[in-house]
Amino acid sequence: MIFTLWGQDTLDYSIPHADYRIVSYVDSVGCTSCKLQLLRWKSLMAEISSVSQDSVPVIFFFHPKNVEEIIYRLKFDKYNYPVCIDFDDKFNKLNHFPADPTFQTFLLDKNNRVLAVGNPVHNPKVKELYLKIIRGESGSQEKKTPRSYAIAEVDRKEADMGRFYWREERTAEFVLKNTGRIPLVIQAVNTSCGCTRVEYDEKPARSGESIVLRVTYKAN
Repeated sequence: MIFTLWGQDTLDYSIPHADYRIVSYVDSVGCTSCKLQLLRWKSLMAEISSVSQDSVPVIFFFHPKNVEEIIYRLKFDKYNYPVCIDFDDKFNKLNHFPADPTFQTFLLDKNNRVLAVGNPVHNPKVKELYLKIIRGESGSQEKKTPRSYAIAEVDRKEADMGRFYWREERTAEFVLKNTGRIPLVIQAVNTSCGCTRVEYDEKPARSGESIVLRVTYKAN
């Protein structure tokens, strides 16, 4: 495998031996920058370093349709770690990854056995699971009574914004109502595209109260 650092070949790079490692495959389908989220990865790597005594390497395998775009994103986001640009898509051909990018990122142990599957920068629950395993805690969920939950009911799951000129901005609102017994807090909102932003009140919603999410789309 040939790894690169900002487009410069680093043939002597070898994947570090560690108790855990995260491997992520990124294909050439869809918006590359939306898939990568390199700034979030850098933040996650810093958080992992704070909870783990040993380093946990993150290894990216890219099969890009546009190598220049990948190099640009790496430089723009100052991602100073080696990555593998897999022109022939050999890594995918060996492993037969699902088309859904949700299932193209893995937490491995030192023997390369899969411990968890999912993208921790796109899914807070997956991130929580990864951190639990790395800290040496059980990955299983503790049983909880209904009293310990905040229950969120959403007024709708999708919004049709109609047809409009691409430079226009359109906004839709989603209402989350807390029907549970303890306050409801939104820890993070992840969008699948940089053209979309979400605004909401970060104040906890007590039982019976609601949080409005304003989802705005503007094409880049």
